Parts: sequence; structure tokens; C-alpha cells
Amino acid sequence: MEQLSLLGEGLAGVLTPMNLTLLLIGALLGTAVGVLPGLGSAMAVALLLPVTFTLDPTGAFIMFASIYFGGLFGDSTSGILLNTPGNSSAIATTFEGHRMAKSGRAAKALGISAIGAFTGGMIACACVVMFSPYLIVLARAFSSPEYFALAVFAFVAISAVVAESVVRGLAALGLGLALALVGTDSMTGTQRFTLDNPSLFEGISIIVITVGLLALGEVLHQASRIHREAHIGGPVTTEGSPFPTRKEMRRIVPAFLRGTAFGLPFGTIPVGGSEVPTFLAYGTEKALAARRHDPDFGTRGALQGVAAPEAAGNATAGSAMGALLVLGLPTSATAAMMLAAFQQYGMQPGPLLFETSAALVWPLLASLFVGLIILLIINLPFAAVWAKLLLIPRHYLYAGVTVIAMLGTYAISSSTLDLWMVIAIGIVGFLMRRYSIPLAPVLIAAILGPLAELELRRSLAQSEGDVSILFSSTITLTLYALLAAAVAASIIQHTRHRRRRRVEAAERVEPAAR
Repeated sequence: MEQLSLLGEGLAGVLTPMNLTLLLIGALLGTAVGVLPGLGSAMAVALLLPVTFTLDPTGAFIMFASIYFGGLFGDSTSGILLNTPGNSSAIATTFEGHRMAKSGRAAKALGISAIGAFTGGMIACACVVMFSPYLIVLARAFSSPEYFALAVFAFVAISAVVAESVVRGLAALGLGLALALVGTDSMTGTQRFTLDNPSLFEGISIIVITVGLLALGEVLHQASRIHREAHIGGPVTTEGSPFPTRKEMRRIVPAFLRGTAFGLPFGTIPVGGSEVPTFLAYGTEKALAARRHDPDFGTRGALQGVAAPEAAGNATAGSAMGALLVLGLPTSATAAMMLAAFQQYGMQPGPLLFETSAALVWPLLASLFVGLIILLIINLPFAAVWAKLLLIPRHYLYAGVTVIAMLGTYAISSSTLDLWMVIAIGIVGFLMRRYSIPLAPVLIAAILGPLAELELRRSLAQSEGDVSILFSSTITLTLYALLAAAVAASIIQHTRHRRRRRVEAAERVEPAAR
């Protein structure tokens, strides 16, 4: 098959001393950031965007891809050892993983977590390579109306369907679109919302937005809670072998496959990340454990309860990379950061990327496989070492993050205005965390907003103002129908949750009244 030969050529480009070094650095940084609660791979990519401009694009994206998966590998370590997941994608793994740690099987839980992440990621990356020609054929059927429909699908799915509150999700979306409107109109060349400041004629840099929102916003959030929360103690002991026995492998391999099956489709749709498939995978294993009367599930911790969510999370990340490269559609915050990195190098992911930048795409895909192997090697036997990062005092840790964020931002254009905007957006990010307003819609809107506006105006220009062109193809109708179904299901779910909370509140009030 042609894609296998192209992948082989990409692999030859990856297996050079320089690129292998970048892969290793990315794996180490991604895992280190993932281990620390509150940080994530999206923040790691945001912080490194300014400092990778000196690298060639292939080397930079190889490092980003390694960070991308490294963050997921590290997220589960703190969850298993301290019951404090590094990111929301590791919450489902934490349930059984921490129970295993408390029962003296922390090393085994960490080992199964690493193997599950490796399995799900490998299968997903293989599917991306094998099915990329068919996805490219599908993507070539997209024109301006289809791309606009895809952007609308991403906007509404991220803000209205995934967010706990539809109102808060849409508010975050509006904020992202407002930031995207600043600068020069791409169609007419006029300036918008720039306050006649030449520094804003090119718009607000996506790096300024992401560093302020993710990095500085998180620092301020942690600073506001640092004296309220008890200091995290030392990690649970990690003595023992992380390698599962043959008997255990026979039990967890089906769980790996079930988790991967959940994760693969969710990576191609904008549901905000891997939270949904990881919880679905965990729920399935819980139901199967109840059917076979597993005494460990929910008590001492079950192997399958760690294996399935980990495989689901990395399978989602792998297929999300495929959706990003082929369709130009970021389906999570980290994928949105990868899209921002492409745009910083003057490239737009999509079907033409495989033709115009094949020398970058195939080494990038090959680096995913090599990166997963490197991550397995450094996580399987050395998970206890990563746990030591959790002992760094928080004030030192977040002070370092602040310094890196501000220096990286200033290095882009040597503009003090960028530093003030990072501070302002950081304060907004802090307030959003304080009032539980989701961050992902802001990032998606800020990155996809200009594309959506451009494609909408192109469509209306082609049809001389006839809006029916937006609904004139099977693809657009399918996307809008799926979106309507998702919104309807979300409204029903939110209504049921609200009704359930009212009933529970009434039940608590009634005994008190008696």
C-alpha cells in the first residue's frame, strides 16, 4: 500500500539523531507536565510554541506530537498515586487506579496504565495511517459551505453539548469569537477593534491568548487556593513489579480493545477531549465486573478499570490527530493548540496538506509510533521517578511557569503590549475557572473563528447573498442534522440532571423540616 511506503520514508526521517533527541525531549516534557495536577499537554504546547520558532517545522511538530501523547501518559500518574488526576481525561482511570495503589499495587496500576495508553495510541495511529486516503477523498468534497458547517459543528458541540452549562459554554464561545475579530478584515483589508494601535492590526496572537488563558490563568487560580487546600502529601509507595503476569494479560487485553473501540470514533468529533470515551469505557468495565461478580472492582481496585479508560484516552488522542491533519478540525484543546502551531508556520491542515507538505506530514505520523515506544520505555519502569515531581512546592512550580510564559510571549515580537494582554487574558482565565466557565470553547473559537468567517463570506459571495448555499449539499445537511440531534440530546440530559438535583434537594429538606 502506498501509505505504508510513505510511512517508511517518514520513519527514515524521524530516525535521525536530532529528531530522536527532540522526540525524547518532548516525551520527557509532556510526561512531566502531565504528572503535575492542573497542568496539561495543551499548556505544554502553548508554552513551547514561542521557543520552537528556531527549529525547522518537521522537528518542531515531532516534538509537539511527543508532548501531545506524553501529557496523557503522565496525567494518570498523580491520579493513581495521589487520587489527584493531572487532567480531566485521567479521572476515570483514577477510580480503580488509586484503589489499587492503596491496596499495595501502585506499581501494577502504573504499569497497566502505561501499557493501556501505548495500546490505544498505537491502534489509533495505525488506523489514521491506513484510512487516511479515504479521509482525504472525503475531505476533498468540502468547499466553503462544508467548512463553515464543520466550524459551526465544532463551535456548538464544544460549547453547548460538552459544557455542563449551555449558557456558560456559549458565553465562552462568544469571548473567543470576539478575540478572533480583532485585527484586519481578511476580505476588505479594513481594521476592526484595533483602537488605531498598529500592534493590533494583525490581530491578537493565538500564543498570547493560549498562554494567558491556560498558563497564567491556571497560575492565578492555584495562587487563590494555595492556602485553602491541604498540601499534597508524599506519593503512595510504588514498590513491586509494574509488569502484568500472563494471567493478568489475558484479563486486560479485552479491556484494552474495548477501551480503544470507545476512543477511536470520539477522536474524530469535537467533544472537547477524551473525558466522554474514558467514562464510557469505565462504565462498561464496571457493568461487566458486576455481571461476573468481580470482588476487586470498587474495593481493592480492578485491572480492567485502569486498562480500558487509558486505552480509550490515547485512542481518542490518536484519531484526533487524524481529524486535525485531514480535516483541519481540532477536536480537543490540545488539538487546537497543534492547529495554532501549524498556522504559526504558515500551514493549514486539511486534505491539501498531504500533497503540499508530505515531507512534514509523514514524518509527523511516523513520530507518533516512535514517540509511543519511547513513552512506554520511560513510563513503564520509571513511573515512581515521575511521582517525585509531585513533591515540588507549588509556589516554586507556578512561579517557574509564570516566568517561562512571560519570557516566551515577549520573545515572539518583543512587544510589551503582548505582555499586558497576557496579563489581562490571564485574569479572564482565572475568573472563568472561578465561575466554572469552560476554556475549550474560547480556544476553538479563537482559532477557528477567522476560518469560519472567511468561508461564510466566500459562500455568500459565490451565491450573491443566497443563504440556501449553506444547506445545499448532503455533507452540510448531515452535519447540521447531527448537530441538531446532539443539541437535543444535550438539552434532555441537562433537563434530567436539573430535575434530579431538585428531587434530591427536596428529599434533603423534607427530613430537616420534620
